[in-house]
Amino acid sequence: MHHLAYLPSPSQGVWHLGPFPIRAYALCIIAGIAAAVWLTRKRWAVLGGNPDDISDIAVWAVPFGIVGGRLYHVITDPELYFKAGEQPIRALYIWDGGLGIWGAVALGAVGAWIGCRRRGIKLATYADALAPGLILAQAIGRWGNYFNQELYGDPTHLPWGLLIDPAHRPPATPDIATYQPTFLYESLWDLGVVALLLWADRRFSLHSGRLFALYVAAYTVGRGWVEALRDDHANHILGLRLNDWTALIVFLGAVAYLVLTRNRPASEPMAAEVAQSTDAAEATAATAATEPTDAAEPTEATEPTEAAH
Repeated sequence: MHHLAYLPSPSQGVWHLGPFPIRAYALCIIAGIAAAVWLTRKRWAVLGGNPDDISDIAVWAVPFGIVGGRLYHVITDPELYFKAGEQPIRALYIWDGGLGIWGAVALGAVGAWIGCRRRGIKLATYADALAPGLILAQAIGRWGNYFNQELYGDPTHLPWGLLIDPAHRPPATPDIATYQPTFLYESLWDLGVVALLLWADRRFSLHSGRLFALYVAAYTVGRGWVEALRDDHANHILGLRLNDWTALIVFLGAVAYLVLTRNRPASEPMAAEVAQSTDAAEATAATAATEPTDAAEPTEATEPTEAAH
């Protein structure tokens, strides 16, 4: 029996365009990436940079991030794919859900580093510009879990409990219909972090990776309490879910960085760093354009002839 008040789940998460499936999970991820690129391009332009830098770096960062997110999920939950009776090929089915943000950010940073080197941009400068857009992407991407009816929390009688269809309920509670909408909690938290970062950037002019560190610290606090509400499959260490340990370790690292760099002089605010990166990229392009070509090699007209002997 359903409660009088609850959040409904979507009736479907996949639509078919002829033989091609259109999955809501994928659309949410794509929408999040587009929002991150849009916001970061705007921030980069305000700082005096070339917005096309951001699109070019995204070409490297996004594929690396998707691969990293999937690798983290598969490595930390290998029994879902490789134990007896499971289908290892499903490890490749990213449309079924399962992109760990920790792996996505870690390997995405490698892709971003490659893109930044190609554009002559400091990775820390890019990371600070990206931070609000990245957490915005996470806020949007979380809605993919809503359409997949996954990663919800414990059973609840709260009026905003999420109605889960019988096919997606935990085996232990098949007769309980409503659960904590943890996807919504995390999405709202992430939007709050977006506002925090934009405010902190204006108020304190954070630079040299400090704004990105603030993003990491703020996100992991929210992820910690949301993770504690979840009741989906997870490996545990000393009674805590693995993602709780990951959030704690990453949080401590981010806070340590903020503390250790608290007295760093603000002689180079982000706008100056972006301007320097833009100048360096333009100088590199100008140098490449003026390099000598084969046309400068001696030709028959300049070589000595028999008449010169």
